[in-house]
Amino acid sequence: MGAGEDQGSEKKGWWHRLWQWPKTKYLLWIPAGGFLMLVTGAILLGGLNVTMEKTSSLEFCTSCHEMSAFVFPEYKQSAHFSNQSGVRAVCSDCHVPKDWWGKVVRKTEATLNEIPAWITGKIDSPEKFEAHRREMAESVWAGMRASNSATCRNCHSYEAMALSMQDRYAQRRHSREYREATDKTCIDCHQGIAHNLPKVTVE
Repeated sequence: MGAGEDQGSEKKGWWHRLWQWPKTKYLLWIPAGGFLMLVTGAILLGGLNVTMEKTSSLEFCTSCHEMSAFVFPEYKQSAHFSNQSGVRAVCSDCHVPKDWWGKVVRKTEATLNEIPAWITGKIDSPEKFEAHRREMAESVWAGMRASNSATCRNCHSYEAMALSMQDRYAQRRHSREYREATDKTCIDCHQGIAHNLPKVTVE
């Protein structure tokens, strides 16, 4: 038998052993466990994605008393809810990032902060809501500034703006020169676009 035949025999033997039923039964748990982990991971990942989508719907966001009673009526009066073009921006368009990891972070924040506030009734009356309105608004504004108003720019693009159709004030604020000079972002000028602004307190 030549050297080539020996190598072929060794390769065939190795391939045969790979698919051979293991003599020690516990070794079956290695591929079975790996397959089980793969299936479980796919189910959990799919379930997480479905959950994030469901909890980003307008119906879900306005399902609790606080949102339906205090926030939703304000939003319904805004151009984000009803406008001449018929394009509606729902809660998640402004408050939830589009990228997957951004969604996970935002949903985690909501779980740790907003759900406990709902359980304890932190803003369950008009008086409580107004007392915390500035705190809540400034928290949202800070987050939007930190992301350079990324959620705004998911729909609104400086490049797509027809500046010639805007008044001189808007043209100046939307120009690249102004933005670079001031480092301002959308939320710095467009606060209160979908919700009432906090009342000004005089000290």
